[in-house]
Amino acid sequence: MTSRLTSRRILALSTMFGSLAVAPQLHAASASPAAAGSTAASPAPAAAKTTKPRPRASGEGNEAITVFGHGSTRQMTGITRAMMQQSVPGTSPLRVLSQLPGVFYQSADPFGAYEYSSQMFMRGFSQSQLGFTLDDIPLGDQQFNNYNGLAVTRAIISDDVGGVDVSQGAGAIDVASTSNLGGAIQIHSLDPSHVRGGTVGQTFGSNSTMRTYARFESGDLNASGTRFYVAYARLNGNLWKGGGYDHSDQVNAKFVQPLARGSSLKLFFDWSSIQQFDYQDMTSNWLHTVGPNLANYYPDYTAAYNAAGGTYPAALQKTNDPFDAAYYAGTANRVDYLGGLTLDENLTSSLNWKTTLYAHGDNGYSTWTTPYMPSPNGAPLSQRIQTPGIARGGFQTALTWKVARHAINAGVWYEYGNFTEGRYFSEAPLLGQGTLGNPTTGFPADKVFATAWQEAFSSRTFVFHLQDTYKITKNLTVNAGFKSMIVNSGNSVPTQDLAINGTGIAQGHLEASNAFLPQVSANWRFLPHHELFFDVSHNMRSFPLDGYGTNVSATPWTASQANFQATRDTLKPETDWVYEGGYRYTSPFISALASLYRINFSNRLQLITSSAGINPITAVQNVGGVTTNGAEASVTLRPVNGLSIYNSFSYAHSTYDQNVATATGIQPTRGKLVPNYPQFMYKGNITYRIGNFDTHVDGTYLSHRELTYTNDLHVPGYFLMNFGMRYHFGQVGPFKGLTASFNIYNLTNKTYIATTNELGNNFVNNDFNYFLMGAPRQFFGTVSADF
Repeated sequence: MTSRLTSRRILALSTMFGSLAVAPQLHAASASPAAAGSTAASPAPAAAKTTKPRPRASGEGNEAITVFGHGSTRQMTGITRAMMQQSVPGTSPLRVLSQLPGVFYQSADPFGAYEYSSQMFMRGFSQSQLGFTLDDIPLGDQQFNNYNGLAVTRAIISDDVGGVDVSQGAGAIDVASTSNLGGAIQIHSLDPSHVRGGTVGQTFGSNSTMRTYARFESGDLNASGTRFYVAYARLNGNLWKGGGYDHSDQVNAKFVQPLARGSSLKLFFDWSSIQQFDYQDMTSNWLHTVGPNLANYYPDYTAAYNAAGGTYPAALQKTNDPFDAAYYAGTANRVDYLGGLTLDENLTSSLNWKTTLYAHGDNGYSTWTTPYMPSPNGAPLSQRIQTPGIARGGFQTALTWKVARHAINAGVWYEYGNFTEGRYFSEAPLLGQGTLGNPTTGFPADKVFATAWQEAFSSRTFVFHLQDTYKITKNLTVNAGFKSMIVNSGNSVPTQDLAINGTGIAQGHLEASNAFLPQVSANWRFLPHHELFFDVSHNMRSFPLDGYGTNVSATPWTASQANFQATRDTLKPETDWVYEGGYRYTSPFISALASLYRINFSNRLQLITSSAGINPITAVQNVGGVTTNGAEASVTLRPVNGLSIYNSFSYAHSTYDQNVATATGIQPTRGKLVPNYPQFMYKGNITYRIGNFDTHVDGTYLSHRELTYTNDLHVPGYFLMNFGMRYHFGQVGPFKGLTASFNIYNLTNKTYIATTNELGNNFVNNDFNYFLMGAPRQFFGTVSADF
């Protein structure tokens, strides 16, 4: 994790526009010179719906994997609760989304719960350049060490997800995000049931995995339909290689109060606590000398102590860098509170007012046992600790007025956020005088001997939007509007140690603003079942935040004070123009989608290393743009009752527009492919249901991906398969329903690389290209009961 990211490891790393993922047997090549919307306008009609309508294709109940945005003026796809239930309980919704066209997701674990390795892309844009919301609550940009949001898996229990809407390419005007350059993902929680009861489920699986889930439904408490549910999930499982574990506890609660005229008041609450051990990062050399099962030393403190002193295990002596190839351990420990209150009020039959108030608090710490900083007592290693924390709150409010053939929607979003982080070093015991023990059991404040830095960030976000959905004819709809955005961010550094950091840390304020970010889209239903759509949008991303030297993203505040001052007046926020058009066909037997798109991405921010050594100094600079041309096609066939066959194909050609000037000279990146994102992807899913039994098999093929900016190292494509089956026993004894399911992840036991660029891409192949291995074949079984 970034908790263990060393200066040595980030030497010459440059975090550019997209980050992406990989598969084993890396091949070196000779060097050669938006969205988020649901439908056309998200306005809620002033009629009797208490939940936001989602576009659904006919016959959705039998669909294998995708829902196409019938009637939408932009490309919309999504997943339903039924599709979520094909995966192992606890699986991240983002992993399920990976079967949609143009969506690419990787993780080192089968659940997608290990956040450091969670990596998602749409049309070449990384997850930090997408927008994410949960019941209209903004979840930030989803980068690891998030500063303005919360990871999806910590924001909601997967069993409580009612559906997810995905808009590839164009971020809808009214989505609460300041990072949706490449589209948006809107997650919707389940509403409480009108019937009293509940669900309990138990999952068992590989690596001693045990997951427990329970939800209690109050049912209607009175004639108006007042109701709530409370849910709890607990996950325990060992890493699939090496020592350590992944543990989490999570509570969700939702309250719904129906009001007059189809209005509603809804309250959602989430509490989560995680303790996660790291999988060790890999390089091509370590993969070929040690193998895919290379892991950290934990719980063997003696081995880690000796390695820090220069005595290595035999396997690591074969590597080109045994000092860096394994550590004692790295961990992440977080506790979060998230809450949102939404009033959806139909003031009249034609006027709707919707307001969401929300707040989020996060605290915790990450550890990395570093051999680069000895302890004062003479131990050759110490424990580096980082303490990120978030306190943010805000509101959204919007009016929708339906008049004649128009639905006019206007609103504002305001958020104030604080992000704090510090870096400390705590003493490790001498050999024979104890061990570091389990790094997830508490912050060892009494053993801290050095404070590298402490930083405090604050940010203010204000966004106004105005849009009109005009139904010109029965079959022709146009949506047009714009948003204005201002994000002012800055920091203070109350503590810093120049001897440790090597330079003064950047301090100051930056503003990202644009008064006019337009979007226009249209849908034409030219024949029954047939429709055309197009969308053009202009989007902007605010400057990301993070602590000094973390290098998670191209944030201006990761640099020195001198470099920050030199670039602050010339840096511009990242922007893009997205153009797309497509065709949909929707019938009870076939759902089909085809689209073409072009993206012109400008003001690409990149970290540039301006010195070498143990503590390199970095600066952020504008290095030009990226041009992407792509095509996507999906089809779901339902030839007979119970059978659904889904296939999708996507192609994306993303290249850099300019060469990059660095301290070592001009890097020939012009015309090179964006690393890590595959040019071609195929996804398939076959689902069959007969009576109370259903089964499915899905597969994904990824073409080769470039690993460096100059494209002199790449990894081959691979094909991964998963299998699942489920049987519904119906009413059994006191239970209203009993279900048993069985899933196999990585059915063919493929050895592959899952996540890349977790520590940044290099310009050239220099043996510092890091990645994480994907999990081998895993088995999971679940029994659940409704009462």
